[in-house]
Amino acid sequence: MSNQHGSTTKKHHDEKIDFEKSLKEIEGLFGSSKTTSKKQGFISKLLKKDTKPIVISTILYIFQSLPVYMVPLLTSNIIDLITLRPENYVMQIIINVVIILISLFLNVPFTCLRGRVVNNMIRTTTAKVKSTLIRKLQRLSITFHKEIEEGVLQSKFLRDMENVENYYRLFVNSLLVNILTAIISIAIAAVKNPIVLLFFIIAIPTNVIIVKLLRKKIGAQSSIFRKENENLSAKITTSIQMMAVTKAHGLLSQEATSVDQKIETATQAGLKLDKTNMFFGAILWVASQTISIICFCFCVYLAIKNIITVGDVVLFQSLFASISSSILSITSIIPNLVSGAEAVRSLSEIMQADELEHDDGKLPVPGIKGNFEFHNVCYQYPKTDKAVIRDFNLKVNAGQTVAFVGSSGSGKSTIINLIIGLLSPVSGDIIVDGKNLRDLPMQTYRKFISVVPQNTILFSGTIKENITYGLSHYSEQEFQKAVEDAAINEFLSILPNGLNTMVGEHGDKLSGGQKQRISIARALIRKPNILILDEATSALDNISELHIQKAIENASKDRTTFIVAHRLSTIRNADLIVVMENGKIVETGSYQELIKLNGKFAELERLSTFTGE
Repeated sequence: MSNQHGSTTKKHHDEKIDFEKSLKEIEGLFGSSKTTSKKQGFISKLLKKDTKPIVISTILYIFQSLPVYMVPLLTSNIIDLITLRPENYVMQIIINVVIILISLFLNVPFTCLRGRVVNNMIRTTTAKVKSTLIRKLQRLSITFHKEIEEGVLQSKFLRDMENVENYYRLFVNSLLVNILTAIISIAIAAVKNPIVLLFFIIAIPTNVIIVKLLRKKIGAQSSIFRKENENLSAKITTSIQMMAVTKAHGLLSQEATSVDQKIETATQAGLKLDKTNMFFGAILWVASQTISIICFCFCVYLAIKNIITVGDVVLFQSLFASISSSILSITSIIPNLVSGAEAVRSLSEIMQADELEHDDGKLPVPGIKGNFEFHNVCYQYPKTDKAVIRDFNLKVNAGQTVAFVGSSGSGKSTIINLIIGLLSPVSGDIIVDGKNLRDLPMQTYRKFISVVPQNTILFSGTIKENITYGLSHYSEQEFQKAVEDAAINEFLSILPNGLNTMVGEHGDKLSGGQKQRISIARALIRKPNILILDEATSALDNISELHIQKAIENASKDRTTFIVAHRLSTIRNADLIVVMENGKIVETGSYQELIKLNGKFAELERLSTFTGE
């Protein structure tokens, strides 16, 4: 068994190195907790990361946008040729028209080429961000996940990721290209007539001032709108999860009203943001058009004074229209850029979270025998003063079956989470095969563990797919043995497609006992060195429990097994029973020894028997 795991150790180590490199690269885009301006850091780092494709796309854009510059210039030439009618003016007009047509037709191939470069760059980068976000969530501690609602995480991953992708796309496709267009137009105007250039320059600070005046208000309202949407998403997720309870207690009206309140709050926040954005756009448009009219009048005056030609009037008006259009395009996307920056800040809450399982510098685990020693282990959850595990001392030999019993809140599940490595002791040590658990890389350590949780987790797929989840190699014999040991054959005959029956979302098409047996089969097929059963028979009837109890006894052979037991009848054959109360061990021994002791365990046994009867 250890050889099977050991043969993949190098592969997992290489995958870990590649992942760490990718994780650090993408996390770096979102800055650190010390970064003062996350959105600037994000964009500047993206530009640095994607320098080559951005340079190529910029060159392609210059050729793509040739008509923007060539049409005004050549139209101005044609008007002057018609007005002045020099020698061979007809041929010159034809040449100008041909050049215009060539620049127009060139737009198609260069647009396609640039689109391919930009889209590949953006989609590749955002795909890496999504992948890293998922992997970061996987590495964050269980404490982090307990403190953030599932709906909030969904909103961050779906809505905020979409806004971040749109943020980058707008920056590359709108902001950069419009800045480039404005610079080229200003350069042409400077060459033709420096006096007119003054009007061009005035337009830029005017719009910048307006943007600065309204940006903070847009940013604040965008932040409120994002948070209200996260709250709404969390509420809807909870409402769907609680649907059965809501119906059973006749609370449909109250729940609908509660959801409506969240929807109304998010709607009002959105309307306020929309109102500000519309006012922002209107002010910018009026300012731009006013300056454009003044510029036109000034150009007409210069033409009357024979300082510039009639064609130059058309040229300058076209160039100013181009600059105004670029500035309006830039300023009109400011609300979206602000939303994108807010989305970056939102995702930064995850990317910058440091509640990680740190595996850096830890060597892969070649194998696990299953010897455990607990030395004065204590644990308390963050932001609380009460310890849930106190002075926990225990020695477990490889191959032993150890059961934890105790009343609700005694610390049984916390000990299991400490063994799995989902939690880390605040003091004391857990020694596994002579090594401190803190020094073992969790990603490889857990490959030797199988867990059957109390609340069975199934995904929408077949029974077979749920049992073999995550396995790339297994024999049909191994699969059938896991099915048989978990007593799944017992109910296959009543299912429409046997092992290929779809279980439905969360396994809703199966009973609690059927789902739990699938979960047990999923654990057994992995042939783990350490088996953890967290009240694995709690949802089974008495007959099914007998089958599972026998399967557990078979599965426990030659491996270390930890059992959290509610039904004490399932742990009669355990090598060691640990009785817990208020986070401390109060009794240890075999089943018979503890019954004879007539202490806490005997009391729990009498209560269990009474409840069963």
